[in-house]
Amino acid sequence: MQPVLHAAAMVPLSIPSPSWSGFDIPLPWGTLRIHAYALCILAGIIVGLWLTSVRWKRRGAPEGSLWDIAIWAIPLGIIGGRLYHVFSSPDAYFGPGFDGTGDLSLIPQIQRGGLGIWGAVVLGAFGAWIGCRRAGLKLTAFLDAAAPGLLLAQAIGRWGNWFNQELFGAPTNLPWGLQIDPANANFPAGMPADTLFHPTFLYESLWNLLGVALLLVLDRRFHFRRGRLFWLYAMYYTVGRVWIEALRIDDAEQITLFGLTTRLNVWTSILVFLVALVIFLLLGRGGRPVPDSPYLPGREPKEEPAVRDGSVTSVTSHDVDPSVSDSGSRDNLPDNQSDPGHVDEPQKAAGDSVGATQAAQESKPAATAARKAPGSSPEGDDTK
Repeated sequence: MQPVLHAAAMVPLSIPSPSWSGFDIPLPWGTLRIHAYALCILAGIIVGLWLTSVRWKRRGAPEGSLWDIAIWAIPLGIIGGRLYHVFSSPDAYFGPGFDGTGDLSLIPQIQRGGLGIWGAVVLGAFGAWIGCRRAGLKLTAFLDAAAPGLLLAQAIGRWGNWFNQELFGAPTNLPWGLQIDPANANFPAGMPADTLFHPTFLYESLWNLLGVALLLVLDRRFHFRRGRLFWLYAMYYTVGRVWIEALRIDDAEQITLFGLTTRLNVWTSILVFLVALVIFLLLGRGGRPVPDSPYLPGREPKEEPAVRDGSVTSVTSHDVDPSVSDSGSRDNLPDNQSDPGHVDEPQKAAGDSVGATQAAQESKPAATAARKAPGSSPEGDDTK
């Protein structure tokens, strides 16, 4: 068995780079290039929204509210992700040391790659807040529902780096090393053409998929509320991002803190982890929270009045056929099935009122005849 394992380890294995990165759609004025990177991002958004919709519905959110929130969160998330990438890797856009030799026209070209997750999360959360406020829903409830879906979207979107042959790690001799086309602009200068690199896109994708399963299991067990699952997502993701980011060799802004110089994304991940940990612990004080409503206070839907069965008629209904009297049927019932205090007395009063009315009508002709009789007073005819 040992020789077999040794022989398997000696077999040169690697992950090839794709030869396909998109396709063209012919148009009357030219062609439209559809990049595989954009397709991966789109696929991640779709799958992430699906998982979020399932969890959002289980939280009792109204039908269609997810799209009212997503229409704000997704565009702002993409803009925020791009802005963070531009300022965390500024050389291509502003030139080394911001000397003005960069190309500003590259900033809106998202199809070339480059979306920073932290900018996407911050502006995306701001967009979600706008959508939640307009829909009368709690942002914290939505973030808890969306956390696993967000991590799933990141796992799928990371494959766009593979198609673009970008954001790979340092050289490696591991059998799952990543091949990069030597003619690609991202291939490090001065390295042999057969150099293999750490597939950091794959590491992060697998890390995120594991995190999706972990978040779902923990949420099922502890029923996190008030945004705690979202902050747990932030802690989990940043732990993986620190060691994955440390493997990468692409150009990035370097920051020196406490005598240690490393990439900006590493420091950002450490800071986000500490902030998320503090908020998670503070929100957990006071014991296990009870399940809360996804609605903002005062924006809960009004309860509809109960609809009575049409076959059941109320005692006080005015739609009862007046030609049918229930007094006769009541007389046929045993005494112990009648309620004299609540049924007979009102009906007796109603009967007395009817009898008085009939007596008045019968006495009216007699009174008129008496007034017209000889010797009657003339003032009796002047009725106003």
